Amino acid sequence: MDVLDALRAWPARRWMVAAATAAATYLLIALPTDLIPNPVFGREIPPTAWSYWALGLSAVLSGLVTATYVATPEEAQRPREGRLGMAGALVTFFAVGCPVCNKLVLLALGYTGAIQFFEPIQPYLAAGAIVLLAWAFVARVRRESSCVLPERPLTPVS
Repeated sequence: MDVLDALRAWPARRWMVAAATAAATYLLIALPTDLIPNPVFGREIPPTAWSYWALGLSAVLSGLVTATYVATPEEAQRPREGRLGMAGALVTFFAVGCPVCNKLVLLALGYTGAIQFFEPIQPYLAAGAIVLLAWAFVARVRRESSCVLPERPLTPVS
C-alpha cells in the first residue's frame, strides 16, 4: 500500500485532526513571527514571499503527521514513536521568523550577525523543515501499513 492509498483509506476523524492541527500550526507560528499582522508582535524586517509558502506547506505536513497518531481500532495497541515531525515544526518557526526579532539568534550572533549569517540560511532552514516533516509523514504512513509480527517469547536453544 503506498502513501496515496493509505490517505484514501483514512477515516474522517483523521482528516479533521489534520485540518485542525494544520490551522493551529499556521496560527501558532504566523502570529508570533508577525506573518499575520497583529498588535502584539512586530517585525523589524518584512517577511519574504517564500515565508508564507514555507509556513503553509509546513503547517499542512504537520497536520498530516499529527493525524497519523490518531489510532484506528486495529492500531490502538501499537506503540508510537518518532520525533522528526516535531523537529520540522520547530525549524519552521526559525525559518520564517524575523532574523533580528529572535532573541536566541540575537544572543548568539548579535544584530549584524543575524542579518549577515542567519537571514541567508533561513530559506535552507525552511527547506530542511519541509523535508523533515515530509520524511516523518511518509515513514509513519509506511509503518502503519507494514506487516506486524506477533511478539513471542525467546526460547533457549539446546
